[in-house]
Amino acid sequence: MRLAALTLATLLPLPAMAFDAVTDRATFESLIAGKELRLGIMGISLSVLPDGTITGDAGGWAVTGTWDWIDGHFCREMDWSGTPVPYNCQLVEVDGAMMRFTTDKGDGDSATFNLR
Repeated sequence: MRLAALTLATLLPLPAMAFDAVTDRATFESLIAGKELRLGIMGISLSVLPDGTITGDAGGWAVTGTWDWIDGHFCREMDWSGTPVPYNCQLVEVDGAMMRFTTDKGDGDSATFNLR
């Protein structure tokens, strides 16, 4: 059930926006520094920290994980309160205070978060 809710968050349609690709770790870190990634409709709030860790909450359950920047992509694996979220490298794009992550190096599903 929890995994289905998190998956649903990546499938919600969004209006067309002018996103720009984030291609390097330094730019990514500057954009997320001191901010949370939030997807309010799904109750998701994540912190992606410079030390390579991910912490947060999704639907009332703890999220933990690790991340790295490899070949221009955000690569992460997470655990959602005992449910593994498999390793995946993602295209990252930004439009102001919105950040979009697209799985499978840009060829998969997307989730767009507010940067707060």
